[in-house]
Amino acid sequence: MRIFDPHIHMTSRTTDDYEAMHAAGVRAVVEPSFWLGQPRTSPASFLGYFDSLLGWEPFRAAQHGIAHHCALALNPKEANDPRCAGVLDELPRYLLKDHVVAVGEIGYDSMTPAEDTALAAQLQLAAAHALPALVHTPHRDKLAGLRRTLDVVRESALPLDRVLLDHLNETTVQEAKDAGCWLGFSVYPDTKMDETRMIEILRVYGPEKVLVNSAADWGRSDPLKTRRVADLMLAEGFGEDDVDLVLWRNPVSFYGLSGRLTLEVTSPDPTHEGNSILRGGE
Repeated sequence: MRIFDPHIHMTSRTTDDYEAMHAAGVRAVVEPSFWLGQPRTSPASFLGYFDSLLGWEPFRAAQHGIAHHCALALNPKEANDPRCAGVLDELPRYLLKDHVVAVGEIGYDSMTPAEDTALAAQLQLAAAHALPALVHTPHRDKLAGLRRTLDVVRESALPLDRVLLDHLNETTVQEAKDAGCWLGFSVYPDTKMDETRMIEILRVYGPEKVLVNSAADWGRSDPLKTRRVADLMLAEGFGEDDVDLVLWRNPVSFYGLSGRLTLEVTSPDPTHEGNSILRGGE
């Protein structure tokens, strides 16, 4: 079984997670930039983070046979902090990088005017750089957030079929599907979706343009949720082709819209900027 986790925050995970993911069949990931928990206070703190997503994390992933790409953006939560607004001026030069396969996560957290501005600006950046967009739908008041998101996308230069609407659930999937967007579902231990609910959505709406992710981060989350969904799909009567479509071909198709997706993992260099990963090793 081959698995592509299209939304996972490996910056927050350990080497053990990479090992377990590879053993479970994960061969590719996309890591969107997100809120790190501790509020950032300037654009410079974002730029160091972006550099790590373009250098250090691909190096770590390659040690375990996993292809790593990223999506870069000013995330919705921190879009509300005026100290971080300068990130939007810095993004264009980062969106030219080879391993950047989307603009994201963008979207809404609290649906504020500042979030409106950041979302609209970054959809335009995605269109200008011929990149798709990974859009975070809010955790609260989800249907209103989805509708507001779709309104802003429709006003932008980015076509709806180049947008992945993530963190969907039973209340938002129909309208997202009707709009022609790609459909993203985050499967969590306690919040968002779980495996059983995910299977029911696949039964009702089908596997086309559906992407399942773990969104694993610094909170209580599980980087093997993609494999758990795949196993339950098989146990509940879905075929191996359905599993491969949802867990591999759909994310490949979506991020392939960037023209930059490379799934081959080459032998990594011995070190990344002098660090071998092995503490104290040569």
